[in-house]
Amino acid sequence: YVGRVSAEFNGKPDSLFFNDGVRRIDFILVYEDEDKKEFEKRHTFQRRREYFEASLMKMGMELEATKSVVDEKLLFVKVHMPWDVLCTYAEVLHIKVPLQPNDLTSHYSPWRIFSCITKHFQPNEELIGKESDFFTAPFEKERQGYFHIKDKDLFFTPSMRSKMAFYILTRAPYEIRGNVKKFGITKLLNSGVYKAAYPLHDCRFNVKSKEPDCPNERYLLYNEWAHPKSFYKMQPLDLIRKYYGEKIGIYFAWLGFYTTMLALAAVVGLACFIYGYKTQETSTWSKEVCDPEIGGQIVMCPQCDHFCQYWRLNSTCEASKKLCIFDNYGTLVFAVFMSVWVTLFLEFWKRYQAELEYEWDTVEFLEQEELPRPEYEAKCIYERKNPITGVKEKIPYTTCGRCVRVSIGIGTVLFWIMLILASVVAITVYRLAVFFAFSTSLRTQGLKELEPIKEYVTPQMATSVTASLINFIAIMILNTVYERTDYENSLTLKMFLFQFVNYYSSCFYIAFAKGKAVGYPGKPVYLVGAYRNEECDPGGCMIELTTQLSIIMSGKAIWNNIQEVLLPWVKNLISRHCTRVTSENTIPRWEQDYRLQPVSKLGLFYEYLEMVIQFGFVTLFVASFPLAPVLALVNNLFEIRVDAWKMVTQFRRIVPEKAQDIGAWQPILQGVAILAVATNAMITAFTSDMIPRLVYYWSFSVYPYGSNTDHTMKGYINSSLSVFSTSDFSNASSPIDSFNISTCRYRDFRYPPGHPRQYEHNVYYWHVIAAKLAFIIVVEHIVYFTKFILSYMIPDVPYAVKEQIKREKYLTQVILHETNLKLVTKRLKPSDDDTADHTEMTESNEETDLDF
Repeated sequence: YVGRVSAEFNGKPDSLFFNDGVRRIDFILVYEDEDKKEFEKRHTFQRRREYFEASLMKMGMELEATKSVVDEKLLFVKVHMPWDVLCTYAEVLHIKVPLQPNDLTSHYSPWRIFSCITKHFQPNEELIGKESDFFTAPFEKERQGYFHIKDKDLFFTPSMRSKMAFYILTRAPYEIRGNVKKFGITKLLNSGVYKAAYPLHDCRFNVKSKEPDCPNERYLLYNEWAHPKSFYKMQPLDLIRKYYGEKIGIYFAWLGFYTTMLALAAVVGLACFIYGYKTQETSTWSKEVCDPEIGGQIVMCPQCDHFCQYWRLNSTCEASKKLCIFDNYGTLVFAVFMSVWVTLFLEFWKRYQAELEYEWDTVEFLEQEELPRPEYEAKCIYERKNPITGVKEKIPYTTCGRCVRVSIGIGTVLFWIMLILASVVAITVYRLAVFFAFSTSLRTQGLKELEPIKEYVTPQMATSVTASLINFIAIMILNTVYERTDYENSLTLKMFLFQFVNYYSSCFYIAFAKGKAVGYPGKPVYLVGAYRNEECDPGGCMIELTTQLSIIMSGKAIWNNIQEVLLPWVKNLISRHCTRVTSENTIPRWEQDYRLQPVSKLGLFYEYLEMVIQFGFVTLFVASFPLAPVLALVNNLFEIRVDAWKMVTQFRRIVPEKAQDIGAWQPILQGVAILAVATNAMITAFTSDMIPRLVYYWSFSVYPYGSNTDHTMKGYINSSLSVFSTSDFSNASSPIDSFNISTCRYRDFRYPPGHPRQYEHNVYYWHVIAAKLAFIIVVEHIVYFTKFILSYMIPDVPYAVKEQIKREKYLTQVILHETNLKLVTKRLKPSDDDTADHTEMTESNEETDLDF
């Protein structure tokens, strides 16, 4: 094309420059020659490319085209931004650059005493040196002499240059028809005019570049961050930010901080698990269940109609022992600890995030500084008056149109949520059907043979495990088919709501719905008029909730890691196998990167979503599963390295983006943390058997079925089971084989047959309900008050960071603004009296600045 230079590959595969070795490549465009395509399509594509590249050159960019050394149909267009263009767009994008070295004394950290230990976990300082500390300010082209510029070629980093290049590419027009202007590389990629557009990696990840001007940052990131041998090292966050931009850097900073905080929660959770494991054999109520003279003599009522049979309580001996591991007083302590932990995590993250904001120059990064997307600008066809500036501005929708779009979005989310709830109902029906089938298959002629087929496989356990596996599969399928939108801002809350219901609905059902409305054997409650509502095990639904959580958490972690590692690796392996040239020494840098996988614009969104859903499992249901932080910690140790490995080795370089924080995920995490206090209190009260045990422990002879004046747990099992007369069975619910049994037991607190108020809830039931409600209110208020105190005591921004921000603002004002004010004053050549007045005014201003 006119103005574009064509050049053959110069045989330097590691080169990051044009053929002249001087102009740096800031971006790569790839397209395919359409010789064999139909004439009209070929002509349209070529015309749009010519116009687009001409627009780029009018905007000051320089282009050089080179044919592929592998596929003759492919052409690579190298894009370079001259110094003047860089300066212009650095000012447009408010890019902060060094102003002068930081002259503030660094504050002493109390953690330095552990430096002799922590230094072994730091990246190699000889390879990855510490970044120089500068005060920075937004670049201004007319005042570039005041900035710390030593070398114009190195002043703007490659990530800054590629960000500015991408900004131009997204706004360069490629076609104008009448009053309609079409622009942006994104549309050209979607229509197939270009096959790819990406910035270059600086070298191969496993081989150091031989080019003298190459920083080899990708090679350093692989060896000190992404390589499995570096799994124990801290992340080189400054280098990650420098190479990939602030948005990627803040994600890995958050993930690393979250994983570090999980270590403390994992230690406490593991201690609670060990405590429960050690005490399972000594638990009084568990021993009563397993005792042949107690549990072996208690005949339980059938849990389904007609075909289910009576069964002995001691058949659930192993399940009751497992339940003791997770349902004990240590779990209650751990639930309260996690409520405090999540507050500390969020508050300390805010402080750490404030430090990163200052170090990475995003303190004053506001939404109005980030110019709108070109695709958004193209939709802005309506006008309105800005209430702040009073200036007319373009907007994409009218108020009515916006309401319609919001309604459609809400309707879509509600539809998918209803679909998820329908799947939960379907799984519930499956539970009932399988439990019925499993129970009837165990029916025999003798009461002694009513034990499970195997010691460890009860109908409840078999139903729970298979239903959890099916539920996990349903979750994965619904995630795959869920409709995705174009941009993160419109997707975050909508997708989280979907995932929240998808992942947690079955857990909420087991924790707060299952076994809560079942009636009693003579008058059971039916689901959809056909199936008798399922009951919990005599020990409660806690063990089933634990099973559900462990299967979903483990399955989700394994599935995600397989997807993240295996799929891109297999795709790249196939690509390399199909390439005729096998030696990368003969392939230029831009073509090596082209063979890597493209980065999805929502890739980081799903990484956040995965971790936030995990955060929900760790906090919302931790009262039933103290090993959740342990599983999360192990998963995250792999997650950090897996994400690093695929980003460094399997994907093209990401276009750097600026970000001040983790965005919409921050309030979502805070919302989950607040909800976690309520869910854990309710799990302890309603799902766990802890409150009834405590009531029994402090009870006296006013309750039926015995007293507990000695304050022990002896006799609790007998106290927690009500009596039912088999003669009160209806014809529809009566079991086929009665074995001449006159009474059976069931889990509830009701008056026995023959009592004036038979089968009504007794006073023990109402005392337990009152104790549960009192427990929830007291625990919630104590924990929320503690969270409030901690939030108030821990400032969001460290004092040292506040000092540095004030110093930087002062220097920016003095160096850039007051210096220019003096120049303007000199040009005006005022009189002596005016000069005296101006001097007095300037001194007054300086005193004000110093006070500031």
